[in-house]
Amino acid sequence: MRIEDTDPARHAGIEYPMEVGAPVFAPIKVLEEKDKAVNVARQNAKLEYDRIMEQAEVLMKQARELQARLDATEMVHSAKFSFNPLHGKTYHLYFDSRIGANVLIQNGPDQWSCGIPDAWTYSMAVKKLGDSTWAVVEDEELASSALAVR
Repeated sequence: MRIEDTDPARHAGIEYPMEVGAPVFAPIKVLEEKDKAVNVARQNAKLEYDRIMEQAEVLMKQARELQARLDATEMVHSAKFSFNPLHGKTYHLYFDSRIGANVLIQNGPDQWSCGIPDAWTYSMAVKKLGDSTWAVVEDEELASSALAVR
């Protein structure tokens, strides 16, 4: 037996079978399917966003390190020194209040036999890199290089 329907567009949108032998089907809950699709899209987008933010953090860290090297390079090049610094060697920057300028020397603050001169203030340890920039040397690196020298 066949149910007669004169409107074919209505036939496609009806939620129940139109023929006796037609398979039983349940209507799709469109709102639930949309919610599932949006949730999956959000999860995938969040993973991608987190990955991009991790990459951005790495790039920002590299930019900060480069800026610190440029700042140290400017300080060293404005300092007074009378020798040719070697690549890879650590030097020390002091501020001389008598002349109002930085001074670059080879002695660190704990390497003076008679103490740091009165008018000098220790600023930082720097190392000349292969690209002629200067990097600030951290305390751990200084300690390990001092142990290697002894």
